[in-house]
Amino acid sequence: MSDARAQILGAVRTALGPPREAAAIAAEAAALLETPELIRPRLPNRSLTDVFAERISAPKIGATVERVPRLADFPRAVDRYLRENGLPQAAALQPAPELLELDWAGIELHKGMAADQAAGIGIARWGVAETGSLVFHSGPDTPVLFNFLPLHSVIAIDVRQIVAHLEDYAAAAAGPPPRNANIITGASGTTDIEGSYVRGAHGPGFLHVVIIGDTPI
Repeated sequence: MSDARAQILGAVRTALGPPREAAAIAAEAAALLETPELIRPRLPNRSLTDVFAERISAPKIGATVERVPRLADFPRAVDRYLRENGLPQAAALQPAPELLELDWAGIELHKGMAADQAAGIGIARWGVAETGSLVFHSGPDTPVLFNFLPLHSVIAIDVRQIVAHLEDYAAAAAGPPPRNANIITGASGTTDIEGSYVRGAHGPGFLHVVIIGDTPI
């Protein structure tokens, strides 16, 4: 071993200090878990719905938000979004049972998601107020491609499924883990190309979130 390498490794060992007992490490981790409020950011003193809507529509995240009282009102919210953005009255519909049973009159629905799909309709399993994020789990009724291929993504989220922090989603997600879990925060964009902002680099360029339910939580 060269002298320089020995000096570097020696400095690292000195900085790390003596080895710690496994029990001490476990006790420190347990103490952190007992008082999560010490490490989690404090949210504004408003309903989680309001905080989530504010975070997800912030300029850096770039989504738009609408609130409707019932899931039955979701198709009309989608219809308005398509019209207001000059899009065809057509979209790929995620085959989730709660979406399939809605009245989609006036909108041409596509079962599959094309690579150049203009609009896709889906439903998120959770919303995270802390970051303004949507959580999706893959499954037979929730194909992952619906989260990434359309240019415009219109997503429903039940007000009762909005949690405060990311750990709260993890605690609520009981049962076997999905093959894929996607946590999506806002519309996709990048400035990697000559410093110019480009929408839709890694997913939908436009995200419209429809919050279902008007009861503050």
